[in-house]
Amino acid sequence: MIILKSENEIKAMRHAGTILARVLKAVTEAVRPGITTLELDEIAAEVIRKAGCKPSFLGYDGFPATLCISVNEEVVHGFPSTRKLQEGDIVSIDGGVIYEGMHSDSAITLPVGEISAEKARLLQVTKESLYLGIAQAQEGNRLSDISHAVQVHAEAAGYSVVRDLVGHGVGCNLHEDPEIPNYGSPHRGPRLKSGMTLAIEPMINMGRYEVEVEENQWTIVTQDRQPSAHFEHSILITPAGPLILSVDDEEPVE
Repeated sequence: MIILKSENEIKAMRHAGTILARVLKAVTEAVRPGITTLELDEIAAEVIRKAGCKPSFLGYDGFPATLCISVNEEVVHGFPSTRKLQEGDIVSIDGGVIYEGMHSDSAITLPVGEISAEKARLLQVTKESLYLGIAQAQEGNRLSDISHAVQVHAEAAGYSVVRDLVGHGVGCNLHEDPEIPNYGSPHRGPRLKSGMTLAIEPMINMGRYEVEVEENQWTIVTQDRQPSAHFEHSILITPAGPLILSVDDEEPVE
């Protein structure tokens, strides 16, 4: 069942999204060669605590950390650890924040120091895919219009779209209906309505789309061990178009 959000619920989601944007900004500023992924997680936890909010991920189905931090071929759900980031890595930072019972969810993929032109292009195309998907989140469109926009852009650039993982509804719960694949034919699925809140999250691989789960039963990696990028925003469907909730109201939207 797709949950349409009330005015108060949307207000709480916007606040959660603002705090999450500040979390990701703080982590972005800290990313450098030599820092551990656990140190990045601790930065995020402190920002959330000081804001009077709670992390969505910590304890979720037993997940042990505030952030999912995934490096290079890790697509999603990487565990923060004593692993040190290396020059040339790319690192995906995925987080969620709860405020007054409402969740936000957002992700970015960042360069660590100087990265190759190939990795930089992967990041750019994945980010573009996110915003092209968001642009299709219009009242009256079908859900798969979002999916199709992501797939067309990513594949035109020579990349593959992860098939086993999807975006999702978000708000009252971290994961709600509907599921939002990042591929598929347009004009299919539920019609988009004002009050829907969605987490749109392209996961794009430099190589093939197949993925597998590591021994920890959480971290998902590309089967061919080629790099993967991940960008995500929580958005609200409105009569005037999609509204991005996971941004800082005091910062300009890209």
